[in-house]
Amino acid sequence: MVAGDVVQRQGAQPDAGRELGVGEAVTISGRISVARTHVVSRPKLPFSAGQLASLDEALTLGSRETGLDFSVYLGELGEDTRQRAEQLHAAMGQAASNAVLVAVSPGQRAVEVVTGEESHRRLSDRGCKLAVMSMVASFREGDLIGGLVSGLRMLADQAGPAPRS
Repeated sequence: MVAGDVVQRQGAQPDAGRELGVGEAVTISGRISVARTHVVSRPKLPFSAGQLASLDEALTLGSRETGLDFSVYLGELGEDTRQRAEQLHAAMGQAASNAVLVAVSPGQRAVEVVTGEESHRRLSDRGCKLAVMSMVASFREGDLIGGLVSGLRMLADQAGPAPRS
């Protein structure tokens, strides 16, 4: 995308000895018009590629080892953070019974852990609270990804290995 700027107003005489640069043109009216490249900045992402890989690994290993479906939601949760986290968890449909959602809203300083019917049998409320306390300690130090990864690992450790059929 480019944007144009007028560098000489109508009625003024262009410099006769001036050589036009790249992206410059003399218009019919005698104005010199300059095209400049407009660089659109990409939105800043909260995590680097390496951090995303660490989070993906924690989610994958936790799910593989326990048989539970771990997921993370990072963003605004609204006025009633618990209700919104439960809505997000319920949106998983049939998979919600075996799922664990860690919902974090940094701007609201809120962390919610929602378990399904089956996952709740393997994760006690006390165990979830300990994981949340660990995450919050890391978040206070400015380590969002470290808190998420360690919290997921704690939850997976507490759930234990997947039951054998």
